[in-house]
Amino acid sequence: MIRILLVDDQTLIRQGIATLLELEPDLEVVGAVGNGRAAIEAVERLRPDVVLMDIRMPEMDGVAATRELSRRFPDVGVIILTTFDDDEYVFEGLKAGARGYLLKDISSDEMAEAVRTVAHGEALIQPSIARKVVAEFSRLASRSAGAAGQMLPKSPNALTERELDVLKALARGLSNKEIAAALIVTEGTVKTHISNILAKLDVRDRTQAVLKAQQLHLLDG
Repeated sequence: MIRILLVDDQTLIRQGIATLLELEPDLEVVGAVGNGRAAIEAVERLRPDVVLMDIRMPEMDGVAATRELSRRFPDVGVIILTTFDDDEYVFEGLKAGARGYLLKDISSDEMAEAVRTVAHGEALIQPSIARKVVAEFSRLASRSAGAAGQMLPKSPNALTERELDVLKALARGLSNKEIAAALIVTEGTVKTHISNILAKLDVRDRTQAVLKAQQLHLLDG
């Protein structure tokens, strides 16, 4: 069973999501809390596999909670579950260590599959908004760097042509299974390419790899 913690300050949303996810035979909602501080305490007590995290909440918002969970419980996958209007909060959440980003208007099937993906160690940005998120993050990051007079990140060790193919597939929000099918390789080969990409870009996860690649213009063309 995949253990899930729900974090949202609206009781009705928590109850609705819990009801939908509990219909899945392999998913179990082990807790539901209304703010980030309570989320940290709940993760320590319940040890879920995945946390579905809202952004705007009282006491401690989702960004601060995600940052703390990423530091203290790196094996727990955090998925930001919000609206696209929360742009800057979402980008901060991704930098804080969230493994995924979903809109609240997705279907229950899509949400369940996202939970499974993150529970299996993968990361995702919802395909329908992946390019928008990456492009907007790049714009904000570049503007911030320019204002501070900073340089863009140094170029990484050269990626192979196949690693670039995998990186572009990640930017489209594809899972390892989908990438393997598209490139006609095994999932094990895809995982090896992703490990090499993370090492060369000097990043922690797939989401940050895509964000850094966008800054370095590796996804152009």
